[in-house]
Amino acid sequence: MIDQSRRRFFTRKALDKEVARLPWVANLATFTELCTRCNKCIDSCENNIIVAGDGGFPLVNFNIDECTFCYRCAEICPEPIFKGMDEKPWTAKAKINDSCLAYKNVECRSCGDLCEPMAITFSLQAGGVAKPKIKLSDCTGCGACVSVCPTSSINVINT
Repeated sequence: MIDQSRRRFFTRKALDKEVARLPWVANLATFTELCTRCNKCIDSCENNIIVAGDGGFPLVNFNIDECTFCYRCAEICPEPIFKGMDEKPWTAKAKINDSCLAYKNVECRSCGDLCEPMAITFSLQAGGVAKPKIKLSDCTGCGACVSVCPTSSINVINT
């Protein structure tokens, strides 16, 4: 009889679907299946934000910098796992959690200052500080807001 618990040891770990992998990845399952973890995308990234994640699979680390959507990672990849540059890079969007300074009544607008598409706006509160709001339709998921957040309250996740 086959011991299924031992068999699972040799299967690939399922990747977290919320983690922003790489822009223009056509399909996460195909990415997991075809990515050889050659690190060409990591070496080609102009902002050095692509790092090896779980199992050596590349992912974007926005704590380092933002994605400029240069398309180098897709161009250098020898595997057919990327969409064309004319398509939307991904569905990833910024999300602000409860540890945001503004939610604790401390004035901070760091994220909004660096948001080039101006997807982060601030709504004034009577007797309080302005709270950030992300207009998801304008957010490109570039991650410019992540590394500047003093409390690491912003993540870019797949929606």
